[in-house]
Amino acid sequence: MGLSLDEGPLVIPVSFARQGDRILFHGSTGSRRMRTVAEGAQICFTVTAVDALKISRSLEGTGLAYRSAVLFGTCTLLDGEEKSQALNDYVDRYVPGRTGEVRASTAKEEAATMVLALPIDQWSMKVSPNPPADGAEDLLSDAWAGMLPLRTGFTEAIPAPDLRPGVPLPASVEQLLAR
Repeated sequence: MGLSLDEGPLVIPVSFARQGDRILFHGSTGSRRMRTVAEGAQICFTVTAVDALKISRSLEGTGLAYRSAVLFGTCTLLDGEEKSQALNDYVDRYVPGRTGEVRASTAKEEAATMVLALPIDQWSMKVSPNPPADGAEDLLSDAWAGMLPLRTGFTEAIPAPDLRPGVPLPASVEQLLAR
C-alpha cells in the first residue's frame, strides 16, 4: 500500500483479502500509518503476480510475464459485526476453513486490530503474458529464447516450536499442502 505522508511517500508491504467489491487490510490500532489511512488519506494499492521469466535472444527483451492491478482511493474503517466478519474472511482467504478450527478473536484482540476496506472503484490493470518478442535480426541467432514458468506452492508444514506433542495437522493446512 502506498501513501503520501508529511515526511514523504511511503510504500508498505501488506497482506490483503478481497471481500466482494472491496479489498480488506488489517493492522494495529497503534500504527500511525494505519491511522492516517483510516482518517481518509488517499492510497495506492498494487498487486502483481509473476507467471514466468521471459528469456530473449538479446539482453533487451528479457523480462517477466505478469498480471498487475493498481487500485486508488480511500479506505473505510470497519467496526462491529462487519469488522468481525472481515477478520474471519481475511483468515479464510489465506487458510480456507481455518476460522472453523480455532477460537474466535477476543474483544481485546479485536479492539487492538484495525480493519480497513478499500472499494474497487478506481483501478488500472496491466498484463504482459506473451513470450519475448525478438527483433527480426535476432530470430536467426543460435541463442535460446522462451519462457520459464514460475510455480509456487507450499512444501511442508513446520510446527511451531512450542506446539504440544500430539497436536495433529488440521484439515485446513492439509488441504493447502495437497494443492
